[in-house]
Amino acid sequence: MTYLEYVIGAYAVFALVLAWDFLAPRLQVRRELRAARLRAARETRRHAAPADLER
Repeated sequence: MTYLEYVIGAYAVFALVLAWDFLAPRLQVRRELRAARLRAARETRRHAAPADLER
């Protein structure tokens, strides 16, 4: 009786979880930074638009 398939599967699951733990925070930071940039751009446009209308 061999446990080779079990060991290979366990290492594969471990590698997948390790990769996800590495990538997930980076993806979340990128998403949050993009959202902050878009919010800042909207704020800039919103504050700039009334000044353009006064001319």
